[in-house]
Amino acid sequence: MIVAIDGPSGAGKSTVAKAVAKELGFSCLDTGAMYRAIAWRALQDGVALDDDEALGQVSRRYDISFGHVEGDPVPRRVFIGDVEVTDAIRTAEIDRAVSPVSAAPSVRAALLDQQRRIGGAGNYVVEGRDIGTVVFPDAAVKVFLTASDEERAHRRVRQNVDRGIGSIDYEEVLADLRRRDAADSSRATAPLRAAEDAVRIDSTSHYIEEVIDQICELAREKMQ
Repeated sequence: MIVAIDGPSGAGKSTVAKAVAKELGFSCLDTGAMYRAIAWRALQDGVALDDDEALGQVSRRYDISFGHVEGDPVPRRVFIGDVEVTDAIRTAEIDRAVSPVSAAPSVRAALLDQQRRIGGAGNYVVEGRDIGTVVFPDAAVKVFLTASDEERAHRRVRQNVDRGIGSIDYEEVLADLRRRDAADSSRATAPLRAAEDAVRIDSTSHYIEEVIDQICELAREKMQ
């Protein structure tokens, strides 16, 4: 069974997906981390972020994998090839680089197969921007999670402060979020949008626990 959670950057998808996976006893697949890993590798290799062919070669050359702690369905470590990039992919530089990388058709094609292979192996909560529309269009539960621009920026700043990675300048973070929203929504390949049958949840004025409970309830209804 697949629970698909889509939405813009900073909406809380990753936090919510991990909590829902734990509550349901599912595994969690962070597709955003996969695109971030490709962006990191491309920058390391000096690959131009607008070079679709070269980005595709990077995506096909390196396998992306996740490290798990026994008994925990949520992956705690991210690897591309033999290199761990768990912290390296959560920087402001990668925040800016990931949109053009994720818009590259060759990258999306290469990672689509990996995502479907992983998700098709069991019960997964999968979050991203095109999960319910492209990756798993037949997902049992589809959610489109969003929040106001300002709330998403505040959340991202607090997150960056807590982990000591990424920008903590509110205006910079807000500008980056809006720029990425525009890029993700207007790209030709798998643009950010809600699936027609997705349940829309605006978390701006709701506690995160309320959002988690709502999605878990949707999943449990489908299990009956």
